[in-house]
Amino acid sequence: MSGPFDLSGKVALVTGASRGIGKAAADALAAAGADVIGVSASIEPGARAYRCDFADRDAVHELADAIRRDVGTLDILVNNAGTIGRAPAAEHDDELWDRVLEVDLTAQFVLTRELGRDMLARGSGKIVFVASLLSFQGGITVPGYAAAKHGIAGLTKALANEWAGRGVNVNAVAPGYVRTDNTQALQDDAVRFEQISARIPAGRWAVPEDIAGAIVFLSSPAADYVHGVVLPVDGGWLGR
Repeated sequence: MSGPFDLSGKVALVTGASRGIGKAAADALAAAGADVIGVSASIEPGARAYRCDFADRDAVHELADAIRRDVGTLDILVNNAGTIGRAPAAEHDDELWDRVLEVDLTAQFVLTRELGRDMLARGSGKIVFVASLLSFQGGITVPGYAAAKHGIAGLTKALANEWAGRGVNVNAVAPGYVRTDNTQALQDDAVRFEQISARIPAGRWAVPEDIAGAIVFLSSPAADYVHGVVLPVDGGWLGR
């Protein structure tokens, strides 16, 4: 394989890789030639897999140390691990808020800071965050998630401003409504599912593979001049 999307010889780390968007991204990066390392809270540890609870700050630091020790400097980091907690804002307690912000924002920054340093020292690397439509909108009954995903959009731009001139691309994809575990409650709510489906110009919810192609693009040489972008992959939702 050769060309602008060829990832042969590149080493990629994908968090939240055991299912959904993370698994699809890992499979797509591997198909493009990358050597993929998967991380999640539930994955079976192995030669190319690490377990990490992203709600545990110490565990995130330990993961970064293990990657440096076992792998060295990454070529690609895909920050996909995440969680969601649904409760009306007036009932959204501190514990739920803290957990969502820790997993969906703070852990993403900590891991990127720790592994990104080595990319900066080498002068090259690709970092892709998984943002959300709720990086642009507020959602309903997910104030912690919306705050975290707005934070991811801002973090993407902030890091790109500092790191673009040092050879490291930092971008994000913003998936629309995707059939994953995180959206199962919406899929099971017949009224909300119909309301959401009717608003999507593409006429359907995404599947994880729909998002994976954009992640491969942002990880590839084709995106060498792309910095600080939050790329919607939403079936036209935000354009409506």
